[in-house]
Formats: sequence, C-alpha cells, structure tokens
Amino acid sequence: MSTVLGGFYVMVYRQVKRFFRARSRVLGTLLNPIIWVLFFGLGWSNVFNFPMAKAIFGGVDYLTFLAPGVIGMTVFTASFISGVSVIWDKQFGFLKEVLVAPVSRAEAMVGRLVGDSLTTLLQVAIIAGLMYVIAGSLNPWGAAPTLLLAFLASLAFSSLGVVLALKMRSMEGFQLIINLLMLPLLFLSGAFYPLNTMPEWMKALSYVNPLTYAVDGMRYFLAGTSAINPLLDTAVLSALSAALLTAAAALFRGATID
Repeated sequence: MSTVLGGFYVMVYRQVKRFFRARSRVLGTLLNPIIWVLFFGLGWSNVFNFPMAKAIFGGVDYLTFLAPGVIGMTVFTASFISGVSVIWDKQFGFLKEVLVAPVSRAEAMVGRLVGDSLTTLLQVAIIAGLMYVIAGSLNPWGAAPTLLLAFLASLAFSSLGVVLALKMRSMEGFQLIINLLMLPLLFLSGAFYPLNTMPEWMKALSYVNPLTYAVDGMRYFLAGTSAINPLLDTAVLSALSAALLTAAAALFRGATID
C-alpha cells in the first residue's frame, strides 16, 4: 500500500474507531433527533391531523413531512461536531504528529473527513430506520438515495467544521459557533415547515442554506414531495462538498506546528 493511501485509510480507521469508543457522543447524537420526533413531531402531528393540513405539507401527513428534516438535523449535528475533535487533537498533540508524519497532509485530512462522514452515515441509518417505524408511509426505495445525500451533506458540514476549527484554539468558542448556527440553519432548511409558507426574506435565506438542499432532496425520495428539483439538490450538495473538502485539505496542507 502506498504512503498516500496508507495515510488515508489509517485516518478513516482512526475516526471510525474513535467514534465507537466515544459512547457519550454516540448516545448524544442519537438522542437529540429522537427527542425531537417524540416531543415535537408526535405532538404537532395531532395538531395537523385534518384533511386540509396534508395540502400544506405537499400531500403527506406531518410525521412523514418531518422525517427527512430530522434526518437532515442528524447529519448536521453529527457532522459539524467534527471540528471539536480537531481542536481536541490540537490540545493533546495528535495534530502535530500528523503534520510531521511522512504522509500527504491533504490525503490524511480527506481520510479524516471521510471517516467522520461514515460514522455520520451510520447514525443516519439508525435514525432513518426509526423514522420508517414511526412514519409508516415513507418510501422504502428512497433509503439508498437518502443515504447518498446524507453522505454528501456530511462531507460538506464536516469540512466546514474542520475549516473553522483549524482557525480556532478554544473549544468553547467553537461550541458557541455551533449554537449560533444550529437553530437558524435548521429552521431555514424547511425541516419543520414548508419553504413556500415562509416570508419572502426568510425564503431567500433558505436558498443559500446548504442544509435546505439536503432536507429537500431527502424529502423527495422518502416522502415524494419537494420544493426544489432533486437534481439541483444533488448538484448543489456535490459541488459544495467538493469545494469544502478541497478547502479543508488545502488549509491543513498549509498548517504549521505552533
């Protein structure tokens, strides 16, 4: 195996193994969407339990409408938290070891991000399975394309988290950024209510929110309704993940030991 590929696979393996060892992280990322479904989704599904409400949500019941949004929320929270592990590695010296190792820095970073995205995909699969149980009308054939969109979105958000983390020293500061971004991005994504019911200014912001395209594409494949062309959703997520992955690799390639 070449040094480059060796560095890539080692980092993928490390991130996956590290995820399974962090039981509190696994539990936390899974409990958050479950709580939203049980206390938000089930509650509001009774409020919208009348025939005209289905027209608001594209012809489906509210739980079916909400399910892709909960999956998108899982992708965002599980992926963006990757930046925390970068700051952690800075503080404990692992990042310095990677910088001086005889491997390509760019390939090592790509391996790290792919590993994080694979762990996110596992969490998405678990949450999606739960959604199929709770919202029984989801399309079973939509699972595969939903996982593909989840992987693309995870690469994008993991890369964005790493780009921010490489410029920061404080874990508290990064957590503050997560808290500032999380709710606005979630509410602007159409995860909880349709895009066409938003005010025009909010709708304009939603179209520059990358999470919007992940949720909308997943909703098309799982629930059969969407506000954006699913081909555009896939194209935007593909371009964004490639751009942010390249930016994270380039930034890490130029990083210095300090």
